[in-house]
Amino acid sequence: MTSAPRELDRPAFYALRAGGWRDLVTLLHPPYTAWHLSYVALGAAAAPTVHAGRLVAALGAFFLGVGVSAHALDELAGRPLQTTLRRGSLIALAVVGLGGAVAIGVAGCFAISPLLAPLVVLGALLVPAYNLELAGGRFHTDTWFALGWGAFPAFTGYFVNALSIRPAGLLVAAGCALLSVAQRRLSAPVRELRRRTAAVSGEQVLTDGTVVELSRERLAAPLEGALSALWLALVLVAVGLIVVRLSG
Repeated sequence: MTSAPRELDRPAFYALRAGGWRDLVTLLHPPYTAWHLSYVALGAAAAPTVHAGRLVAALGAFFLGVGVSAHALDELAGRPLQTTLRRGSLIALAVVGLGGAVAIGVAGCFAISPLLAPLVVLGALLVPAYNLELAGGRFHTDTWFALGWGAFPAFTGYFVNALSIRPAGLLVAAGCALLSVAQRRLSAPVRELRRRTAAVSGEQVLTDGTVVELSRERLAAPLEGALSALWLALVLVAVGLIVVRLSG
């Protein structure tokens, strides 16, 4: 009888045991999807007027485009989350997710303003360019992650409500880009510890002479603790600001 897997044997701190519906939940990267949807809401909160219907549509589009399509394409390339989903299922999720996001965007061009068209096109290009590492991986960089998964959703959330470009929207987009940089710098070493590290050895000697043994768990704990706090904090801040704007 095999022993239960250790905590860091999972490919991510939010990953469920492989198989069935649990794979679909894991595929969504729930904390990170909620994190990036918060950017959409933060951008909307910076607009002169928050239109609830437009915000809901933008959230739906980014959920399908990032939460479903981008993550399905990511799993298609190398199985980083170790799900048992079939290749065909992942491709279907990617196509349906991106198609649904684009459909919402196109509907917005007709129902709200054709000024949204460039954002729809850019979003449709960003997902495959980043996640399929097109152009030799030129778009699969920390900079493009910050711009595509941080600044872009925040600016879109702002613009779909304001239909204009003002300093407030640009500042929030820049702030969300920097938050994505922080996310990347915390998550990259944790992914390496969970997915590519067989063992860690060594010790940390404190000034009082105390010796602390180093381990994968000790190195990962503060990083994942920060990530867990940040995603929840961003969701709460975003929801709070939207509630204030809609009730004001």
